[in-house]
Amino acid sequence: MDDIQERGEAAIATPAARGVDLKLEVVVIPVSDVDRAKHFYGGLGWRLDADITGDEFHVIQFTPPGSPCSIVFGSGVTPGLYARIELDVLEHVGELVVSEIGAARAELADRGVDVSEVYHYAGREGRVSGPDPERRSYTSYATFSDPDGNQWLLQEVTQRFPGRVDADNTTFASSTELAAAFRRASVAHGEHEKRTGGQRDENWPDWYAAYMVAEQAGKELPL
Repeated sequence: MDDIQERGEAAIATPAARGVDLKLEVVVIPVSDVDRAKHFYGGLGWRLDADITGDEFHVIQFTPPGSPCSIVFGSGVTPGLYARIELDVLEHVGELVVSEIGAARAELADRGVDVSEVYHYAGREGRVSGPDPERRSYTSYATFSDPDGNQWLLQEVTQRFPGRVDADNTTFASSTELAAAFRRASVAHGEHEKRTGGQRDENWPDWYAAYMVAEQAGKELPL
């Protein structure tokens, strides 16, 4: 009985210190018929986020109502076709979203994980070392595997694609994520003040709020 209790306690143990948020964004599921699966999940009322078709591949992403996590399935994907996240993620069991890719990679490495370097894609050059030079959302990655070979994809996301989240639902999973959003808003607001003649904006809290909500919802950002 004591042994069972000890194992139960171990199963629900949580880390003493919280690190970088790794939000489960996408789970890859196997399907035998992509079009049949698309019809089925569409019939459930799930939101269709992506339907990408090429000469040799077909990739689809759906999100259940109210869910922060999506499913991806597809066919015909080869390494030479990895130019977008919907293709890249199919090589892995799932995708984890982070607000700062460098910090997330560093923490995984500190925990003894064999994590890849941060990388991005650059057109015909393909996979290139380092984060996206413009730090655009959805374009900087890293990968790691568990002891059984299950591969995970890390992706830096700071501004959502339009339609990928519920526009009226703005949430931050932790103080770390909220602080990162504040920092991005602060930089953008500095540029805003330059455009308005360098005068202090007394309504900066309203501007920050509008910027952070628009960024998360994938809407046009205020200038």
